[in-house]
Amino acid sequence: MLNLPDMFRRNIHLSILFLFLFPSLCPADWIWTPETGKFVNPKWEVKPTPEDQLEFAQSFKDLGNCKKALVEFKKLIKAYPRAKEAPEAEFFSGQCLESMNKPYEAYLSYQLVIDKYPFSERSAQIVGIEYNIANHLLENKGRSKWAQVVIGSDDRVVEILRTVIRNAPYGKYAAIAQYKIGLYLKEKGMYQEARDEFEKTMNDYPTSEWAQASKFQIAMADMNRASDAQHEQKVASVAMEEFNEFVKTHPDSQLTPEAQAQMARLKDKEAENNFVIAKFYEKQKNLKAARIYYKEVAINYADTSWGPKAQAILIKIGE
Repeated sequence: MLNLPDMFRRNIHLSILFLFLFPSLCPADWIWTPETGKFVNPKWEVKPTPEDQLEFAQSFKDLGNCKKALVEFKKLIKAYPRAKEAPEAEFFSGQCLESMNKPYEAYLSYQLVIDKYPFSERSAQIVGIEYNIANHLLENKGRSKWAQVVIGSDDRVVEILRTVIRNAPYGKYAAIAQYKIGLYLKEKGMYQEARDEFEKTMNDYPTSEWAQASKFQIAMADMNRASDAQHEQKVASVAMEEFNEFVKTHPDSQLTPEAQAQMARLKDKEAENNFVIAKFYEKQKNLKAARIYYKEVAINYADTSWGPKAQAILIKIGE
């Protein structure tokens, strides 16, 4: 009786003989290699050195076949994880994903370089690329770099911007990334959350130009929050004080004219609120109370659109 090792060898020999006698029945992707003494699938084989594998993968990238290039880059990373070519393969994978219009997947690939190979020479370059990917997702529109309108955005942009800050907390893109998190949340109507992010920009990067812009945006967030607040007048007053403080401390800022315009809008809104109250008392035939509010508008809001209206009504009903 044959023992197990003999039976195993016999089966191997019979299998090899069968494949040589009937090659048409052998899967086309598998070939016999006498050097290794086994069947291999060239599709999954890597080149003998990481340098050769990287060059092979890049050849597909250069031809614009990023799908195939990605496969070959991943094979290099798996086969040679400690080689100096491994982070390069991860980096080039990110480039391929960008060209395939997969920005978030590209970000994940780029970040792997920093996470797995923290001493890579690509780290600083990758931080800039990740910031640009976030900008792409933001789809910024508008002429002013300080108060861009952010629409059609991808919520994952906040994740990417926070990663930029974490990768280089005092780097070139940290302050603006922090500022844009606030800007994004403000445009999403998350005014309190946005305010917190702008305050963080001011606290963490007080000498940055974005700290100044954040002070303005805090006032803007409060002004927008006023329309949603239960105590609208109180929140609006806070916003007015913030705009006023900004104008006083930054009289030469590019944002000062906008701050002044917002103050005028807030003042006009305050005047309107008082005018509506006066009109309510007038309809209730409570002319004494109506006169108090009309006088408030006519005197303290004379430079708004409601001042002349209140003055005209006072003449009509008697001061």
